[in-house]
Amino acid sequence: MRVLIADDQKSVGTSLAELVRFCKHEVVEVVGSGLEAIQAYGRHHPDVVLMDYHMPKLNGATACRNIIAKYPDARVVLVSGLPKEVADSGAVAVLIKPVTLEQLYAALYHAANRPVPET
Repeated sequence: MRVLIADDQKSVGTSLAELVRFCKHEVVEVVGSGLEAIQAYGRHHPDVVLMDYHMPKLNGATACRNIIAKYPDARVVLVSGLPKEVADSGAVAVLIKPVTLEQLYAALYHAANRPVPET
């Protein structure tokens, strides 16, 4: 599975990338803002995006809506400390910080295997 990671805290992005690689998946890029996530999605078309909610230049929920508007089959997993904030984002799942390896593995599996909504 090819995974794009978006988190404005470099250490968190690096940690998520290590966990993704430990799950035997490929990290296509780690970016630091919602705007960069939208641009990186267009470059890589990853299988799943792991995106922090609180980021500069578009928060994760807004970036998620933008990605899904352009790429309806996109799979975005939002990472947040406050799950109620992301309910209308279009994300396929929400991971609550701090993220464990088991939670990440389950969220990636769920995101990759969730049916694409019919339009």
